[in-house]
Amino acid sequence: MTNDMVQLERVTKRYGRFTAVDAIDLAVRRGEIFGFLGPNGAGKTTTIRMIAGVLQPTAGSIRIGGDDMLRDPVRAKRRIGYIPDRPFLYEKLSGGEFLRFVAGLWGRDGRETEEHTDHLLEIFDLADWKHELIESYSHGMRQKLLISSALIHEPEVIVVDEPMVGLDPRSARRLKDLLRQFVRDGGTVFLSTHTLEVAEAVCDRIAIIHGGRIAAQGTMEELRSSVDQGQAHLEDIFLTVTGGDKVADLVASLRRSASDSDEPRRTVHWNVAAPPAQRGDSQ
Repeated sequence: MTNDMVQLERVTKRYGRFTAVDAIDLAVRRGEIFGFLGPNGAGKTTTIRMIAGVLQPTAGSIRIGGDDMLRDPVRAKRRIGYIPDRPFLYEKLSGGEFLRFVAGLWGRDGRETEEHTDHLLEIFDLADWKHELIESYSHGMRQKLLISSALIHEPEVIVVDEPMVGLDPRSARRLKDLLRQFVRDGGTVFLSTHTLEVAEAVCDRIAIIHGGRIAAQGTMEELRSSVDQGQAHLEDIFLTVTGGDKVADLVASLRRSASDSDEPRRTVHWNVAAPPAQRGDSQ
């Protein structure tokens, strides 16, 4: 049995002439939290959707626990719990009904599944809402229910895109603790987030995608070494790798110029517009 839970080999995704993901290679080991970062339009969400089996790659192969996603998608997907950045839930079901429905899709039912459902709802403070229709749930409650649904069939790997969006601080802490426990129990987490502090704190290894290609990957020490910044935080490394440091340097230079001026000091408001997202990869 291979030690790699998620394997990508030369994975490419094209939309017409536009290449959203360009021949990337990744190997995510069993029992680790792997961070996947990138600016808007870099190919991050497209890659995640291919790993989850939502999109098919134009070229290359994806294996989950050794199972080929293209040749045996049902077996590969059974190993995955997928938490997308934009949840879709059946609003006319109650929270409990939705979790039973998802469990049934994976052939899970009976008393053990019901106990697992109650346990997940308890973890995310949804127990009192078990029999209420999802249409009455807040955005944060829906996010917590979606996370619960990804765990209901006890997957081997969790693929999660922006997991903290919509969660209150208490629930966000519980989710981080849950992910750590999941990994300690032998599971694997493939996590994408714009919150670099979270990635730096919880991830064992990190890959940064930029322009559809892997720009850097490794442990924090390996990433620091690759950019020759011995004590840098992940934010500094991210900006260096993706070219964002040029914007930061420009703003710093303009601020210095303003402070060195002999004129009376004025409040300067900088409006640095982000480049538009590339077509074919919404973040």
